[in-house]
Amino acid sequence: MTQTSENVTWLTQEAYNQLKAELEYLSGPARTEIAAKIAAAREEGDLRENGGYHAAKEEQGKQELRVRQLTQLLENAKVGEAPAADGAVAPGMVVTIAFDGDEDDTLDFLLASREYASADIETYSPQSPLGSGVNGKKVGEDAQYELPNGKLASVKILKAEPYQG
Repeated sequence: MTQTSENVTWLTQEAYNQLKAELEYLSGPARTEIAAKIAAAREEGDLRENGGYHAAKEEQGKQELRVRQLTQLLENAKVGEAPAADGAVAPGMVVTIAFDGDEDDTLDFLLASREYASADIETYSPQSPLGSGVNGKKVGEDAQYELPNGKLASVKILKAEPYQG
């Protein structure tokens, strides 16, 4: 998965390949598709009142932003191994925590950057309050993190396993 340290993003080979494939698609076929949409919408006439044209231009802007993000991410990437299953919380791990030590009130989440956000599991970045609070802790240890209202919340690390998604 990923871990950011001094503008270097650590990626597994699988993650690097996935992001590189996305970049290649967005830089090639997707650019051609959006250019065709813009050209077709432009031919419809008056651009000031052409919703299809404006929607296509907005889509193009979002796509180009993603291309720049991926380019920067991959330029600063260092490819390495997936985290070890040693019970320590690290980016790329699925973490199970219990709130306030109550093992009936638990949360499973992936500790990773937003590039790994998935509908299958909630994702918290290592820089988020919860992520930074649990990062580096071991199974069985307690961790604290600051809530938006400034109060501290306590959690207990129940499980930390490498993400298999």
